[in-house]
Amino acid sequence: MDRRTAVFSLALAASGVAFGITFFLVFLVAPVEQTMGIVQKIFYVHVPSAYAMYLGATACFGGSIAYLLRPNEGADAFAKAGAELAVVFGALVLTTGPLWAAKAWGHYWTWDPRLTTSLLSVLVYLAYLVLRNFAGGGDAEKRFAAALGILGAANLPVIHWSVQRWSGQHPTVITGKGGGLAHPAMTMALSMSFLAFTIFAVALLGLRVRGELLHRRLAAAEDEAWEKNLVPEDA
Repeated sequence: MDRRTAVFSLALAASGVAFGITFFLVFLVAPVEQTMGIVQKIFYVHVPSAYAMYLGATACFGGSIAYLLRPNEGADAFAKAGAELAVVFGALVLTTGPLWAAKAWGHYWTWDPRLTTSLLSVLVYLAYLVLRNFAGGGDAEKRFAAALGILGAANLPVIHWSVQRWSGQHPTVITGKGGGLAHPAMTMALSMSFLAFTIFAVALLGLRVRGELLHRRLAAAEDEAWEKNLVPEDA
């Protein structure tokens, strides 16, 4: 294990400790919210996972811009890893959101502006990954995927400001009404959850970038071995 992989592995371990503290604060310290009841505790996963999705999308955006300006394997791997994070955490957002909505609105899904734009972003990054995994690894495919990565990031401000611009049923959490953070312990639990998700997302991003680069080097070495007839006939 090289030094960078060790650092990211330690970060994963640190995120595990942070998640443990978060669960303790959420379920044993933070009080149950009076209106939503126990369902309100979904908030401590839903909001930080949306933030982690933003981190992944931002990484994909930065890697995509870097690849278009100066094509290289590192930038492409960084963008791909960011898209993977955006899909994983976006799926968590779209899972926990309807669970909250069923209690708050009486049904799991409405075409609320924030819900719709969040779904659109996840679909864009899912399309990015499908393109990168099944459309070949040529420069044209990578450039087209980079354009998708930039397009997905362009939707992030729309998600953020959709509640203010187009109203809808989604609450303006944390800074406005609907977050249920009336007690200091609730704020502490949410802050720790943000920290845990941030460390976890950064560690996953680093490990996925390292893994992707190692996979590409191995594939290149195998291709070179085949070209030089270094592979046994029975392989």
